[in-house]
Amino acid sequence: QVQLVESGGGLVQAGGSLRLSCAASGDTFSRYVVGWFRQVPGKARERVGIMHWGAGTTSYADFVKGRFTISRDNAKNTLYLQMNSLKPEDTAVYYCAAGYTVAMDYWGKGTLVTVSS
Repeated sequence: QVQLVESGGGLVQAGGSLRLSCAASGDTFSRYVVGWFRQVPGKARERVGIMHWGAGTTSYADFVKGRFTISRDNAKNTLYLQMNSLKPEDTAVYYCAAGYTVAMDYWGKGTLVTVSS
């Protein structure tokens, strides 16, 4: 059973940056597809980006391309989301997820990111 714990959320002004972390326990990420998702209350969850951990390949939603970057630390079994040029519409709860496929099997509890205008 994989446990995922996100951290790094908070309040930031528009144009600012934050880095989210997702620490995994119970298994190593090396066999998984991992990703970041976000959800605004009352709206559907949307995928921010994913990484095939073993290959290190990433893909991003159009609305974050050029602003957000997913990276990993193999030794720490930790996934990161670097968010730059933040916009008020990026305000959401951000979730880390992992799975054998992009359908994702494990989810963290989320961390709130609030971007003020």
